[in-house]
Amino acid sequence: MFQDRTLKSILEDPLISEISKDAISKWDLSKEEFYDWTLKDIGEKVGWRNMATGFERLFDVASRRQYYYKLYSEDERARDPEKENINVVYLPSDDEKAADKPFILLVPGGGFVNVWSLTEGWPVAARFNKKGYNVFILTYRVSVDLAAVKSMEDVARALQLIRFRSEEFGVDPDKYITCGFSAGGYVICLWNTDKGYRKFDLPKPQACFPIYPVTSYRVIRDTKWDIGETKDAYAQSSVGCSLEEACNNSFEVPLHVEGFPPTAIFVAAEDELVDTDHSKNLATALEEAGIKVRFEMGETGGHGFADGDGMSMEGWPERAIEFYESL
Repeated sequence: MFQDRTLKSILEDPLISEISKDAISKWDLSKEEFYDWTLKDIGEKVGWRNMATGFERLFDVASRRQYYYKLYSEDERARDPEKENINVVYLPSDDEKAADKPFILLVPGGGFVNVWSLTEGWPVAARFNKKGYNVFILTYRVSVDLAAVKSMEDVARALQLIRFRSEEFGVDPDKYITCGFSAGGYVICLWNTDKGYRKFDLPKPQACFPIYPVTSYRVIRDTKWDIGETKDAYAQSSVGCSLEEACNNSFEVPLHVEGFPPTAIFVAAEDELVDTDHSKNLATALEEAGIKVRFEMGETGGHGFADGDGMSMEGWPERAIEFYESL
């Protein structure tokens, strides 16, 4: 049904119009030519092939219950406009046993410029729902200074909200898994260091699923930089210190894995945006620390494979769940 609808008709449908701006946050999709294309055409021409799965699940849940929760109060948003659109979308599983399992906090990527719920949030949540897991998709602060640092506050606030409303959500607030993509992968990895759950006095995740994550400023240090852009300016804007400092404290995640839970990492060998060394170095550090890890690198495919549908990484959400359930 959704494949033959235009993106415009879906995002402007009254049932979900309140979160249409979160499809890809900080990007006004209504100004794009493909806004008037069907999902089928977008899949064929742009490559975003998994959207219908996410919309089907989103509409189903939205027709039955409240699903959208702002993380900051009206007063907090007035004092700090950066917090205006920070929220979680709750997609519960229809499995009656879901309450006995950890919920999943899902953090889409977007280079700390956008949050790609359209491809890395709602469709992936639908896959986890089918495996019997309740999912919360986080829209966190991006396109702001110190985005990586501020994301920790957003994760904490999401978990605090879930704890406060745990009976309504039907979840155990002490049991959760994190899953994140690209920049969102960095968010969930940083959450396992002293910048995250220990700082905010919140429970440790049961497991962690970084998907083509950024993890290392030492790897970034060796990449090519655009003319006029300095490495220190990049580090200062994202984490508030020089690149050298970032490389030698807990922002350099592979040096600080002692607080990690069991971790399953998924990446494609031909990733053109995030060097696969980010994933390899993290996997090696976890193994050396004696923390259970699964590392899977697809032979083909690049960055942004999302749920892996139709690509070499097809089925990774199910394999991630198998990893957790085998612990």
